[in-house]
Amino acid sequence: MSTTPMSTTPKGLRLHIGFFGRRNVGKSSLLNAITRQQVSIVSEIAGTTTDPVEKPMELLPLGPVLFIDTAGIDEESVAVGSLGALRVEKTRKALERTEIAVLVAGPGVGSGAGSGQWGEFEESLLRDFSARQTPTLVVFNKSDVAPPDPALVAHLREAKLLVVEASALTGQGLPELREALLELAPPEFIDSPAIVGDLVGPGELAVLVVPIDKEAPKGRLILPQVQAIRDLLDSDSLCMVVKERELRSALDRLTRPPKLVVTDSQAFLKVAADTPPEVPLTSFSILMARFKGDLTVQVEGALAIEKLRSGDRVLIAEACTHHPIGEDIGRVKIPRWLTQYTGVKLEFVPMQGRDFPDDLADYKLVIHCGACMWNRRQMLSRILSCQRAGVPITNYGLTIAYSLGIFERALEPFPSAQARYRALSGAGRKA
Repeated sequence: MSTTPMSTTPKGLRLHIGFFGRRNVGKSSLLNAITRQQVSIVSEIAGTTTDPVEKPMELLPLGPVLFIDTAGIDEESVAVGSLGALRVEKTRKALERTEIAVLVAGPGVGSGAGSGQWGEFEESLLRDFSARQTPTLVVFNKSDVAPPDPALVAHLREAKLLVVEASALTGQGLPELREALLELAPPEFIDSPAIVGDLVGPGELAVLVVPIDKEAPKGRLILPQVQAIRDLLDSDSLCMVVKERELRSALDRLTRPPKLVVTDSQAFLKVAADTPPEVPLTSFSILMARFKGDLTVQVEGALAIEKLRSGDRVLIAEACTHHPIGEDIGRVKIPRWLTQYTGVKLEFVPMQGRDFPDDLADYKLVIHCGACMWNRRQMLSRILSCQRAGVPITNYGLTIAYSLGIFERALEPFPSAQARYRALSGAGRKA
């Protein structure tokens, strides 16, 4: 295992592997053994790990992964007061971004912390993983002390679960554990989906319109722009990068039109005006809606804009925790454009990072950023939360395109999403 080739890979592009189990069954020791590093503090005292510990690594041949070592949770954890309950909540939150769950158990008997007895606690975790459709690996740690119950192992394998007997102390079972992780890795991670390259094709040109505003890091492009450029190069496509005021001049110099124009959503109106109607147009944020989440669901969510009424609450959810500057897109521009479009006074509630309401009943719409810093499962978890609550969810780029009246054009590169919009919108829609 090496940390150098992909050490700068963003967390959102890493396969998230979470370690779960009772307190002191050896989750941290096992993680340290797999990574061959002192990732987590190890102690005989139950509950040493309090918050999820994240370690980016390169696990060959998978590539970049993010290991998540969670605090031990069991029936005794909640009994230690509000701090224990907070640890349990943080561990449960880690499930939302976990793409492979490793359930660690010990071979011992009894119900105390670290005993390793298999019981309702482990079964409840398995049910949770199953409900989330999270691939699961069961690891019986400390097998050098005592082997797990053969009948239990047989039962788990009959349930089509991968089971490994291991020892963090001796190294027993670690190769089998790594092989199991490879087997459970989702196909979409191994065969990485394209961001934009599949829309352009080898030898074809995409023009990327990149405004440079106050929130762009000095000397750098923002992450979705960098990812799109790399994806085009990996797809053997051609790429031209311009600022919005240079687009028309750049298009005039081309001997044939580009296959696609992609713009920052904030420059949608000017770019739409300067891009010939026959050239497909979309935004980086809409590309992220497809790449990180479910574009069709978020297209459906945008139609809820038509139903907003005065006093309705709209949740603005940002995956990043950046400091708002000037004309912030989530706090200033989207509220302004949406208010102008609807003509009613709405209440906008911004939230950042992993903060997200457990109860969404008070909201009529959730507008999410592109989630470029997250993995896809994390964004899909939020979408599922909204669907369970019956609250529509869309994203920044889709909201801006809808509010500015260019929604259908922005969906032109995505025929199935555009067809869904046409089927649901009918005649008389404003966008």
